[in-house]
Amino acid sequence: MAQLKAISPCSLLNLSVHVPKSDLMLCNDNVSFSKKSALFQELGARNSELQGDAVVSNKGNGLRVHCNKGEFNCCLFCFSEVLLLRIFILRSNQVSGDVNVNWLVWWGQRIQAVLSHDKATEVFEATKTKGLRGKLNKVVLAYSGGLDTSVIVPWLRENYGCEVVCFTADVGQGVGELEGLEQKAKASGACQLVVKDLQEEFVRDFIFPCLRAGAIYERKYLLGTSMARPVIAKVRFELTFFALNPELNVVAPWREWDITGREDAIEYAKKHNVPVPVTKKSIYSRDRNLWHLSHEGDILEDPANEPKEDMYMMSTSPEAAPDKPEYVEIGIVSGLPVSVNGVKLSPASLLSKLNEIGGKHGIGRIDMVENRLVGMKSRGVYETPGGTILFAAVRELESLTLDRETMQVKDSLALKYAELVYAGRWFDPLRESMDAFMEKITEKTNGSVRLKLYKGSVSVASRTSPNSLYREDISSFESGQIYDQADAAGFIRLYGLPMRVRAMLEKGI
Repeated sequence: MAQLKAISPCSLLNLSVHVPKSDLMLCNDNVSFSKKSALFQELGARNSELQGDAVVSNKGNGLRVHCNKGEFNCCLFCFSEVLLLRIFILRSNQVSGDVNVNWLVWWGQRIQAVLSHDKATEVFEATKTKGLRGKLNKVVLAYSGGLDTSVIVPWLRENYGCEVVCFTADVGQGVGELEGLEQKAKASGACQLVVKDLQEEFVRDFIFPCLRAGAIYERKYLLGTSMARPVIAKVRFELTFFALNPELNVVAPWREWDITGREDAIEYAKKHNVPVPVTKKSIYSRDRNLWHLSHEGDILEDPANEPKEDMYMMSTSPEAAPDKPEYVEIGIVSGLPVSVNGVKLSPASLLSKLNEIGGKHGIGRIDMVENRLVGMKSRGVYETPGGTILFAAVRELESLTLDRETMQVKDSLALKYAELVYAGRWFDPLRESMDAFMEKITEKTNGSVRLKLYKGSVSVASRTSPNSLYREDISSFESGQIYDQADAAGFIRLYGLPMRVRAMLEKGI
């Protein structure tokens, strides 16, 4: 039985979409094309079996190919059905000049079934043999669909002969990043993709504790990527797995493979027909979730380069932001936000709302050179519009509800808290203990904060709390019953006594 040459799903999906009318002749259920046409050559017909021009028709459950040597039947479950799909598409577009080929839903579903069937068979065959580095039965890969995780799939199969199950946690990457993810994972060689919506859990159980603790890494970074790691894993990844189940084996391709950079990864992807979302001309590495969007690589690798405006995706440039400021009121209970402008929202909905408001005003852009856990420095640009608003609100309310000593201890612990989260030690007993402290000291941090957003800046307009330690009758410059300014003289004399004694010693008094 003659069949068109089998080619990979990836190459099928990347076939040229422009077909000259001169290459085609439509007639009822048949279509003819010259063997010299680009479409014929791309589908890789065997010259030894299909000499001359060929005619393909849809008969029953399969394909029928007519050529000078006679008639050949092709099984439905072979990649030659893609040819028929494109024929029907061309007919539906009433060929006129060069046509742009678009997928038809019904035939697209049939082709996907073919691709899935073939990929499952390929994976099954691959897992029968030992890989280059050993044999594992099944590996679960935290999969984003980006360059790194896309090339890891074939690398695992090649090196460990294993089935690869891709797991994607929906932590607010956006609909655009999840569309077509299953097809991409299977095209890369995965046997299955599991997607789970973890947005509410992500914000409630990971973002909000960091917010309450005031955890900021190296003065700027609001830990967007780091906070998502533990909820996805439930390394950085390795430490989480060790904490949850020390018997699990961890495969870390980036420590084992010979891929030394993103260009190497792109070449590896091309070699294994893996669809990747980047090119050598634009190789930003991005990580997005409901809290933030990070940008690394490309021109950002040189700290002297200013980020290009077209790189940003969550926020408007401050210059292009509205000329009128917008006020937003955040309601807070026990150190955690619960409402926006008087409307109570779930954690994920609240953050989404503030991302929209903050992004419109260019809030939350951060450009920093940070110290990686392994010791090197790296440069990253982050967009955290909603998070920047929330940190400002909580900090301002704490100025009313926390005394000086408590605030100082909290700030000192916040630095260590941020370091632990950045290093992937979310389940470390030390972080959990500090979290208990943070929860206790913020239990009276209740109230609301009104913020003014204007062209990239966030400033406080008002703050109120039923538990405020601020007393106007005490803080007034006027003398009162609780505080008399005359009391300050004795206090200053006692407070400054150590300095006075040292000065006396130096002068020999």
